[in-house]
Amino acid sequence: MKKVILYTVLIAATFCLPACKKFLDIQPLDKLTGNNFFQSKDDVVANIYDLSRIVFGKFNETHFIGATGEYRSGEVMYESQSDNAPSRQFVEFLGKNDLITLLNGNVPWATNINYNFWRITDWTGYYRAIQGANILIAKLDEGVPGISENEKNQYKAEAVFIRNLSYLIMVRLYGDVVYYTDAFHSTALPRENFVSVLNKCIEDLKAHKNFLPWTYSDPALKGVRASRGSIIALMMEMNMWNAGFDQANAKKYYTQTAELGKELIASNAYRLLPIKDWATVIKGRSDESLFEFYRSVNYGDVNTNLAPVADMFLHYPYKRPEYTHRVSFAYYRGEYMQKLFQDGSDKRITAWFNEDIFTDNGKFMMLKFAQNSFATGEEDANPDNTFMIFRYGGTILLAAEALADLGEDTESIKLLNLVRDRAEASKYSGGGGTELKDFIFYERSRELIGEGHHYFDLVRTKRILSNQWSYNVLTADKFNRGAWTWPIASGALNNNPFMRLNDYWTNGGN
Repeated sequence: MKKVILYTVLIAATFCLPACKKFLDIQPLDKLTGNNFFQSKDDVVANIYDLSRIVFGKFNETHFIGATGEYRSGEVMYESQSDNAPSRQFVEFLGKNDLITLLNGNVPWATNINYNFWRITDWTGYYRAIQGANILIAKLDEGVPGISENEKNQYKAEAVFIRNLSYLIMVRLYGDVVYYTDAFHSTALPRENFVSVLNKCIEDLKAHKNFLPWTYSDPALKGVRASRGSIIALMMEMNMWNAGFDQANAKKYYTQTAELGKELIASNAYRLLPIKDWATVIKGRSDESLFEFYRSVNYGDVNTNLAPVADMFLHYPYKRPEYTHRVSFAYYRGEYMQKLFQDGSDKRITAWFNEDIFTDNGKFMMLKFAQNSFATGEEDANPDNTFMIFRYGGTILLAAEALADLGEDTESIKLLNLVRDRAEASKYSGGGGTELKDFIFYERSRELIGEGHHYFDLVRTKRILSNQWSYNVLTADKFNRGAWTWPIASGALNNNPFMRLNDYWTNGGN
């Protein structure tokens, strides 16, 4: 037992995700056994933060958001004149879906600058968070001293959110996954169809949604602790993912998404901040945040330098020293940026980018995440931007998309224009049907650029199959064989005779 406690403390210490200063002083807990460690409300709250740290640890151990959600459709190119340029060429291998080469240990980005992309193939961390959430829920049901019935239900709902967020992340990365919700699970199970998994997750979240507050009176907790808005955003994402793969029941998923979106908006708990106040949004804990991994140098947070998307798209004076940061490491294709931002009235152009938005070279900068404190002197470090997981603007557009899919064009356009109005862009004035759906897709690409949603939107809408939408087109055959997934590390086979890896990648990725 002493060894278990020691190892757990060491593991927990490697992750740093404080929501506010008072939580920094709480000792890490033993999340594996759960015995004797849930003796007070503080223990439970600390455990919830530890579970969030585990999930954030998966984002922070590599260039996760860029690698999984942004680059695989080929819009991003590396700058050959940048410092240590061959180590940034990985964006183009991702853009060609060449994950086999990406994960080869002899490539420049693994030898010169270690991006640790192989860690994306390892789902162990997500299952640690799931198991920890399952144990916490079981312990709360047994009873923890000093916790009322209402508090118990709220903490269970937070654990349920973390559990199901982990499942969504894994489904979007690997497809079918092993699903369980019992504490201290040890029985070998096969992977379950991901549509079935997400349907179970949706029911799980639905049963706990209303036990959470819409927001928190303590402003330090906004977006950091799961809220009713967090659960609604997660349920909407799950419904829209399933709509793309379970066509026979698509109308059901669209209806649920639209209803959840209306509920979220009617709560008046969240708002779109003026575009001039964007810095407030990306610094975190704003009225626009539905869930985030809050980061601040003021609390001693340490991002892995290579983890933030901002690392690839900033140069001097936003990154130092000047002689190694005269240009950005990568850029979005000018042709793609023209598709997104041909409307010159859109204030996101000037708020989120430098003047070279349409250039095809490293003069390009995405300033969307360069709003926080910066390193001083000649230190090579990134701005400490918050990792935004669900944001009100993106969720409004998801509801608009669902309404358009249901043929409710007028209501869909109203929601679409809420986001357009915040950007001070011209209102949508086109028609309904396919034209509207295509515009909403581009609007999500504009609004969420760099936030890790673009590739997943291409996959769930099947636009990844068309060169109108993607520079890296997947054939229907490759798509159906799982070319949109990531390989799963072979360690998943250990002690599980029912386990299988992703066939597309075990067969060479072609």
